[in-house]
Amino acid sequence: MFINRSDLIRRNPAQFNYGVAVLDVDGDGDFEWFIAGYGFPNTVLKWTGTSLEIVTPLALADAGRQAIGVAACDLDGDGDEEIYILNTDSFAGQKLFADRLFDHADGEWTDLFSMPTHRAILNLTAGRSVIGLDRDGDGIYGFFVANYGGPMRLYELDEDGHLHDIAPRLGLDLTTGGRSAVALPLLTPRQDIFVGNEGGPNFLFLNTGEGGFEEVAAVSGLADPDQHARGIAILDANDDGLFDLVCGNWDGHHRLYVQGFGGNFSNIAPPEMASPSRVRTVIAADFDNDGYEEIFFNNIGQPNRLFARRDGEWQQVNIGDALEPGGLGTGAAIADIDADGRLELLIAHGESGMQPLTLYHAASNDNHWLRIRPFTVHGAPARGALVTLSAGGRLQRRVVDCGSGYLCQMEPVAHFGLGDIDTIDFVEVRWPDGATFTLDHPGVDQQIKVRHPYERG
Repeated sequence: MFINRSDLIRRNPAQFNYGVAVLDVDGDGDFEWFIAGYGFPNTVLKWTGTSLEIVTPLALADAGRQAIGVAACDLDGDGDEEIYILNTDSFAGQKLFADRLFDHADGEWTDLFSMPTHRAILNLTAGRSVIGLDRDGDGIYGFFVANYGGPMRLYELDEDGHLHDIAPRLGLDLTTGGRSAVALPLLTPRQDIFVGNEGGPNFLFLNTGEGGFEEVAAVSGLADPDQHARGIAILDANDDGLFDLVCGNWDGHHRLYVQGFGGNFSNIAPPEMASPSRVRTVIAADFDNDGYEEIFFNNIGQPNRLFARRDGEWQQVNIGDALEPGGLGTGAAIADIDADGRLELLIAHGESGMQPLTLYHAASNDNHWLRIRPFTVHGAPARGALVTLSAGGRLQRRVVDCGSGYLCQMEPVAHFGLGDIDTIDFVEVRWPDGATFTLDHPGVDQQIKVRHPYERG
């Protein structure tokens, strides 16, 4: 499947890296890779047309910290995304160095956590994942942090520009071995939160529709209390129109949780997929544009795995150059960084040894594709929006990524492969506020930007 194109990374030293996110760092409308450096500078990689170049602003490099996780979203409704960077100097519980929350204004990046008014709410617990969350559908996000050995947090700005941790008010401030998190319209039309935990049951917080949440993992069949969760991926694994969850468990049996009508989940992972491994990031995406998503397992110190649906069954398939049997994978993310209609896969390495980044994509083919890039009412990437495509007698569904399970965040685009189908019936975008927009018969092999119907000037 994958071809190694790491040669496209112009400067690529061996170092300790962790989480990877995809966002528009420089505001030019194109995406860059953001890679968290652990004891090394954070790195921003930009596609120049022929290669990926390091273009990291000095403030974001932040070489004095130990970064592991990263995510972006529009915290203040200005149309630009802020960047949350998880730093850690301890395995669990209390840490010395707080996280960063960078806001770009007047040409400079400023850490909001460095402001004296925010000292009382610094996250001084060893966080493991961070995601963007539009809990009430107004296009203004918060950052939800899954902490290990301390209370989870949800940071939002008030109208005066002050940060608050509102997790205690919403009942989200549970303490556990928090490892991973995703947000999506899973069982409700709003943004529900699934949290994968280590040393205890997972959490599923249903959005009540009034900005609050109710925890229902046990009754939904997702608690899995004896496993140690890591990467999580979202997809419709059996084409029934409902979202399912792939949950990688550290040195434990991996799960493919298929949703039944009524909100109950059952594990249908075949033996090859369930087989334990030292898993980190899990990604669901259509890498070869054949119209069906593949599932990628990034492992540390063990070969990576790739699964695809063949004749209605999930099977392990040839992963090609991305096998990386000696790779120390710590994070991975996808983006069509060069705008050719194929997704690139960037893998970061580290933890037990320094290694360079690796970059892969599938071989070129004649398969068609479509990319939908929705925006919020404020003009920012609409993370959490639901995009449905109808073509060839079936529906495909994607959620624009809020944060992908463990340490990472994918591009804020719904990417669809179409195989040999060259006619699309319609595409519907549904925002977290319930607003919808339908494109009838869009052409294939293009990226379409979709503005919110009530976008504010």
